[in-house]
Amino acid sequence: MAEKRTDLALEARESFPRGHVEVQGVVLEKHYCEEGQAQITMVKIKDDAGSKAMKKPKGTYITIESELMLREEADREPLLLCICEQLEKMIGKMKQKSVLIVGLGNREVTSDSLGPKMTENLFITRHLEKELGSSFMEQNEYGCVSAIAPGVMAQTGIETSEILEGIIKKTKPDLVIAVDALAARSVKRLCTTVQITDTGISPGGGVGNRRRELSEKSLGVPVVAIGVPTVVDAGTIIGDHLEHVLEKQGYSEQEIEQFLSEILTGDTENVMVTPKNIDASVGRISRDLADVLNHCFQKKG
Repeated sequence: MAEKRTDLALEARESFPRGHVEVQGVVLEKHYCEEGQAQITMVKIKDDAGSKAMKKPKGTYITIESELMLREEADREPLLLCICEQLEKMIGKMKQKSVLIVGLGNREVTSDSLGPKMTENLFITRHLEKELGSSFMEQNEYGCVSAIAPGVMAQTGIETSEILEGIIKKTKPDLVIAVDALAARSVKRLCTTVQITDTGISPGGGVGNRRRELSEKSLGVPVVAIGVPTVVDAGTIIGDHLEHVLEKQGYSEQEIEQFLSEILTGDTENVMVTPKNIDASVGRISRDLADVLNHCFQKKG
């Protein structure tokens, strides 16, 4: 049976067999915020053994899950502050440095337009520092923020990493934050989950279209990635449902595996599914992530 695609480290950890409490080199911690309405999970991959087991780079992955992301604006505000707090923990003192925010994805494809749409709502200030000076920035509590939505290779013919290498060489940011739509293996996590990681990102990885990674190793500056799952592959939905039904009917794990391997052929591997209200969801989440970044970099403490 084909491997279930996911960009979420939390789901990669959950994919281990039941009862597999510990994975060598991987630390898992959970807690809650907003009176239990948001679950925060930290997956820390500490060494090469953990990286190999999880099939993800070493580093820290923080996942915030909450149905509050589907609520009205006033109800979402406490959750956004919670996300901002987790981001600030991740970047530490880098908050006071200059930051380049990158909106990854294809603006013409709704489920992949989260990054580009997010950049439209950012408060950009790098030009103000050049025009009005550092004293103006300090007086107004503005951080130095620049942003770009570089598009995808099919539109530009250029790898995103190549575009960013040129921009970074010229503008010299201290930190890159990349925002992208992700793929999940659980329908329940679509548009209700945010992942923050200090490992960077490989654009398109979750949908089998992996491009060159954006990381400190490749770009020369720290890269923090923020993502929200907007798609799940069809094979995962079919497989999970059939597995649940067959388990209830008493089939063994081996029999279920054999059945699913025959049912889930290559026809399902290239089909991605997204919620029917994805237009509204992406619009809302893109504004929310921009609000989080604006609050994080444009206000002290």
